[in-house]
Formats: sequence, structure tokens, C-alpha cells
Amino acid sequence: MNGISLICVTNRSLCPSEEAFLTRLERIASTLEGQGAILLREKDLPETEYGELAQSCQIIAQSYHTPLMIHSYPAIAEKLAAPLHLPLPLLRKFAGNRTLPAVFGSSVHSVEEAKEAERLGASYLIAGHIFPTDCKKGLPARGLDFLRQVVQAVKLPVYGIGGITAENGGTVLEAGAAGLCVMSHFMTCPNTEASMDQYRRLFHAKN
Repeated sequence: MNGISLICVTNRSLCPSEEAFLTRLERIASTLEGQGAILLREKDLPETEYGELAQSCQIIAQSYHTPLMIHSYPAIAEKLAAPLHLPLPLLRKFAGNRTLPAVFGSSVHSVEEAKEAERLGASYLIAGHIFPTDCKKGLPARGLDFLRQVVQAVKLPVYGIGGITAENGGTVLEAGAAGLCVMSHFMTCPNTEASMDQYRRLFHAKN
């Protein structure tokens, strides 16, 4: 995850069609070149359909030198030689009985989970949700203090997720996060380049 400050998390249901989704993904990849990655988080798809979509997405992402991260399916990550992201229950399942790619991470929701994922060999963590978000309606946000505790508890890069925007992203970085995860905004915003410029200013200020 070296050099990755922004992870754009996909949600194709926010697009009217698969063609529109792939067009959107290309717009995102073209703005991230050199500084971000795309996490293909399409949890409703069975493995075969997910793999077919992942191949199409990787072709697009690679043309802009943007890493595509695979969600949940180690065999697909292996086939595409791509980083892998696993929810912690899947990391527990796969860590002991199969070879995982060189770069793989996990989602965590407590300090204890963060420590466990580190013990299981994760390369990075995604911690959340930090702020209120429509993706987690009814669930209270864990907040910046939670993020600070996770960052201090492990030696891995930690990315914040949940309700993160260009307006509040600076506080996430100040809390020690290695970077930001953003989903809904980049899947729907009218101008991905203008949006990315806002995030670039945050990262530049941090450095």
C-alpha cells in the first residue's frame, strides 16, 4: 500500500447500468493515477460473476496505473495478481489454510480486531465507520478517538472509512490514518477530477 493515500470503494448499485459503472470506474482510475487505488467491493456478486467484472475493471485500472483491489475472493486476487481485502471473518478463515497474496488487508471495528488482523498477517487495515453514513444507517459512528486508538495499537497502515469527505478528511489524517476510503461520493460526483483535487490538497497539507 506504499504511496496509496485514497482508496475509492465501488458500489455499482449507485450507477444506472454496468456500462455506466465501467465508465465511472474509468473516470475514477484516471484521477487516481499514482496516488490512489480502487477497491472492487461488490459483495452481492457470486465468485464467477465477480471475477468476470474484476477482469474488466482491472484492464481499465491498469491503463491508468491504478491498482485494483479484490474484495473477499483470494482465488481471483491470485489470478489477477492483485491486492486482496478481506472482512475479518474471511481473514480468519483463509489465513491458516491457503496462501494469500503479498498484500492483503482487513476491515476492523475495534482495537481487539485490529490487533487480531495484525497477528494474522494483514498488510493494512480499514477501520470504521468514523462518521455517520447512509451505508450504516442507524449505527452510531465510532469517531476519531476510536481511530486514534486503532492507529496506536498496531504497526500497520490504517485507513479510515465511513462518512469521509474532503471537508472532514483532514481530521482523519490528523488522527494518524495513512489514508482515506471514500465510496458514495466518487461513485456519484459530477466531476471526479475536481473532487480528487480537493483530496490532493489534503494529502499535500499532511506531507
